Amino acid sequence: MGGEGMDILIADDEPYILRSLSFVLKKEGYACETARDGEEAIEKVKRFQPKVLFLDIMMPKKTGFEVCRTLKADPAFRGTKIIMLTAKGQQHDFDEAKSSGADDYVTKPFSPKKVLEKLSDLIKSV
Repeated sequence: MGGEGMDILIADDEPYILRSLSFVLKKEGYACETARDGEEAIEKVKRFQPKVLFLDIMMPKKTGFEVCRTLKADPAFRGTKIIMLTAKGQQHDFDEAKSSGADDYVTKPFSPKKVLEKLSDLIKSV
């Protein structure tokens, strides 16, 4: 499909996740930026204005849930699609992700194919 012109931000405190996810997305033609904590994620969303944000739940400074609620409360960023990344995969995490305003979630570890499928589904809904 290719992601020309589609900007994506990946927010995660694990360098391996940032590198591997960036690599897969850039290979598909997406423009990617990264953030290592919740505060940096909010700052980069405001500057970079991505169409999609991959957002880890457990991060320093602000959790993914806090970042998600902050962005979804701001009319300027309400349209940003947010896919939560979680290592837990428990029902209450999925429920909190949805109640925070997340559009979807992916459990870790995830395959590149799974991430691209979620992204493709989300883009079709835009």
